[in-house]
Amino acid sequence: MHLTPAMQNFILHWGEMGSKWGVNRSVAQIHALLHISPDAMTAEEICETLNLARSNVSNGLKELQSQGLVKSSRQLGDRRDHFTSIRDMFDLVDAVVAARREREFAPTLRALEEVMAEAEEDHTPKVIKARMGETLRVMQMFDDWYMDFSRLPRAVHLAVLKMGSKLVRFLPGGKSD
Repeated sequence: MHLTPAMQNFILHWGEMGSKWGVNRSVAQIHALLHISPDAMTAEEICETLNLARSNVSNGLKELQSQGLVKSSRQLGDRRDHFTSIRDMFDLVDAVVAARREREFAPTLRALEEVMAEAEEDHTPKVIKARMGETLRVMQMFDDWYMDFSRLPRAVHLAVLKMGSKLVRFLPGGKSD
């Protein structure tokens, strides 16, 4: 695949953002390429297009597949796997958020619960227990909201997104126009 300057910049920027999100730069670049590619690509095509080592691409594809961001398929007469990114942007964002929740937010909640149980037994000062408890309660509130919201149908998600900041007018303390 021939990459135009805009395509190259998209892939490079996605790689930069990936490294800020804790994802290996080349893994993010592989995802960016598959995201903009109109057709499925083989690992060899990805290597050639991005000038990456085969082992790097293989490992990156495995990581992206484990996160549910990339799928592989077969084509008649071809023994190679062909890879595509999630095509639907809504599904892509949902998969990214869900994976980050599982990798980052949920373990933090579990760790805070353990810390709070430990603080009850080890003479942690009351003021510090209160602060840690508040941290846990607020984080749990956000997680509960996310989990409840994520179970709603896509039509509801889209309606809320389309309402955007207009929704604020109906909430206590919201601004009025």
